[in-house]
Amino acid sequence: MISKKVNSVEEALAGVQDGMTLMVGGFGLCGIPENSITYLRDRGVKELTCISNNAGVDDFGLGLLLQRKQIKKMIASYVGENDEFERQMLSGELEVDLVPQGTLAERCRAAQVGIPAFFTAAGYGTEVAQGKEARAFNGKMYVMEEAFKADYAIIKAWKGDEAGNIIFKGTARNFNPCMCGAAKVTVVEVEELVPVGSLDPNFVHIPGIFVQHIFEGKNYEKRIEQRTVRTRV
Repeated sequence: MISKKVNSVEEALAGVQDGMTLMVGGFGLCGIPENSITYLRDRGVKELTCISNNAGVDDFGLGLLLQRKQIKKMIASYVGENDEFERQMLSGELEVDLVPQGTLAERCRAAQVGIPAFFTAAGYGTEVAQGKEARAFNGKMYVMEEAFKADYAIIKAWKGDEAGNIIFKGTARNFNPCMCGAAKVTVVEVEELVPVGSLDPNFVHIPGIFVQHIFEGKNYEKRIEQRTVRTRV
């Protein structure tokens, strides 16, 4: 058994350098790698290209890196609730590539399984398709999209073992599984790290072969992006 366990986020992300491309799991504030993002902020790496569904909020998630101008380009599905993201995009301070959400997921998955490109109908006839090859299949037009190329995939999971086998919980699954193994190095932070043999193989979502480093995180806030409750009568 090859152990993928490392003792800290510092050890797991020691190889991240300025100018790298990072995939970052999560959707909104659900299932984001909180420890890893905080570490990258504090370490001060810059000129990053980040591939993520969105960029958190102003003071949490990838918003922490945007605050300090550590991200030069965001590849994402939407601006969401992040005012600073919107401001930087509209002012031209931040390069932004907005990608349809399903296409974003499939470009991650294509990288994961070794498919260099695929065709999708999403975005044909819009700005999304500009400069891309288009082809007809069965009388319908499709746009060719290329798989992402990333240096690191940074993932958040609920539980994992020292061999890198991991389990997600609820909707925190989102973009995390399709990013595992989709970069040169996959780093996973988990809420609970257990010995090999502790997980039921039937409930493992991602096998350890897709993971290079795994560590147990701490002090998770798990914020809610928009909390709406009914008015009691």
